[in-house]
Amino acid sequence: MITKLNSAITKNTTTQNHQSLLLKMMEETDGYAIFLLDKAGNIATWNKGAEKIKGYKAEEIIGRHFSVFYPEEERRKEVPAAILSEADRKGTTFHESWRQRKDGTLFWGSITITALHDENNNVTGYAKVTRDLTEKMMAEITIKKHLLEVERKNKELEQFAYIASHDLQEPLLTITNFVELMQLEYAETLDENSQIYFEFINQAANRMKYLITGLLDYSRIGIDKAAETIDCNLLLTELQQDLSSLIKATGTTIVYDNLPIIVGYPLEIRQLFQNLITNAIKFRGQGTTPLITIEAVLLDKFWRFAVKDNGIGIEAKFVKKIFRLFKRLHTRDVYEGNGIGLAHCKKIIESHCGEIYVKSQPGSGSTFYFTIPIKSKSV
Repeated sequence: MITKLNSAITKNTTTQNHQSLLLKMMEETDGYAIFLLDKAGNIATWNKGAEKIKGYKAEEIIGRHFSVFYPEEERRKEVPAAILSEADRKGTTFHESWRQRKDGTLFWGSITITALHDENNNVTGYAKVTRDLTEKMMAEITIKKHLLEVERKNKELEQFAYIASHDLQEPLLTITNFVELMQLEYAETLDENSQIYFEFINQAANRMKYLITGLLDYSRIGIDKAAETIDCNLLLTELQQDLSSLIKATGTTIVYDNLPIIVGYPLEIRQLFQNLITNAIKFRGQGTTPLITIEAVLLDKFWRFAVKDNGIGIEAKFVKKIFRLFKRLHTRDVYEGNGIGLAHCKKIIESHCGEIYVKSQPGSGSTFYFTIPIKSKSV
């Protein structure tokens, strides 16, 4: 009997010691506001974290109702009472919202309230834990504002590009029409130099026409389009038929097999493959017959495509620059073009929530890689 009594006393003492240590830990913790409420919601305890986060000393706040931490509007809506009622029903409730310090300033609090019960399961009070997540919330707000600002500026740029490219076509058409009329009307009176000058004007006007068209196409990528399933094998078969004259003239061989069915914007994916293929044909070495291999592998949640050629290759210092709008690595007398195609490819892939990059060595060809998510966020 005495042994059992001693054991019970020892057990009770150990429990009291553990409880004392737990209370001490709660009081000393300064990263969290940890305190108890009575059944009516009045504050019964206070720790260092609560004083640090909320600004009240223990003697200033113990005995007051915890609704003092809620902004005026939420108190009018009886939010504190609703939270306690939810804790009664669920046992524990979680909330994140703005809370009020002693000096009236607000902080973003992450709050957990747990109902405490007696042996008959009656609610006797509540344990409340609060974390100050103001810095996290402000960072998220800043990021959201930045994203909204970027989105707004992108829309403005796209609108500007569309309007500028559209409106520029009319005066350009006037120039080319009048140049043609003058060449026809004064063909017999124009000397050789005059003919050369008009030819330069025509060439410049045509380049401007392609630049304007490219800019207009670029501004339209990813805007108000419906995604569809795309059989890449069928798409490339059709594309080869459309490019048959170029493929035949250059002796190009295009190899592909078992490419996937993806979800995306059909016209843009077609434009993507067309740009990569025609680039591979264009930038071939002298005496080289173009060989283009197209493959795709499934990696986690996306398809990674590879378009490999045996062309002239790209120097390492240019592999990132080539995707910029109007960026050219060669003069027009060597390779024609306006530096728009790869910029189109980059924007098309980004509109599908993927990425595009190239690996290459001068003289050893290039491999363009791009990814398409299996379930694109943009569709």
